[in-house]
Amino acid sequence: MYIPPHFAETQPDELHRILREHPFASLVTQGADGPDANHLPFEFDADSGPHGRLIGHVARANPILQEVADGSPVLVIFRAGDAYISPNWYPSKHEAHRQVPTWNYQVVHVHGVLRFQDDEKFLRGVLARLTRTHEADQPRPWRMGDSAPEFIDGMLKAIVGVEIEIGRIVGKSKLSQNKEARDRLGAADGLQQRGETTVSAAMRAAGGS
Repeated sequence: MYIPPHFAETQPDELHRILREHPFASLVTQGADGPDANHLPFEFDADSGPHGRLIGHVARANPILQEVADGSPVLVIFRAGDAYISPNWYPSKHEAHRQVPTWNYQVVHVHGVLRFQDDEKFLRGVLARLTRTHEADQPRPWRMGDSAPEFIDGMLKAIVGVEIEIGRIVGKSKLSQNKEARDRLGAADGLQQRGETTVSAAMRAAGGS
């Protein structure tokens, strides 16, 4: 990933926030037929290993189990939001007419080693963590115990666990940090008016505004 110095995201807290708040990611692998991608929700465990780990699951019928060897290096891409930026939102554009359209976004690339976990205890732990995280805002959070045991047992037989030991995390926050403060804030206002609150808020935070 091309990262100009002013767009490099190096703060661990911000990198970890993106992994937690935007967990639906693209798992990129290399098989005999070339590169492929699967789109999965991951749970980020920051306390496992020097850089943490990602855990999730795939369907047992997914070809990844035959095409990608256990222990293979993989890339997981997390996207925190993206938005088109019109030059009309920059105050300086109306003075010098020296601005062009662009696209702002935040992404995190996680590089690691893939392990498949075909163990019921591991799978139950993965599902419990994922549902606990994503059901937290429900009036009555769903739990596996809400379903008949034989139904859950059957569902568990249809999936395989995925564990990725993280080797490094690379982040990019392209949020108009290379612009004048008034232009960055003008663009943030333009996004806000269009309801693009995720990138707008990130742009304000990038400049301490």
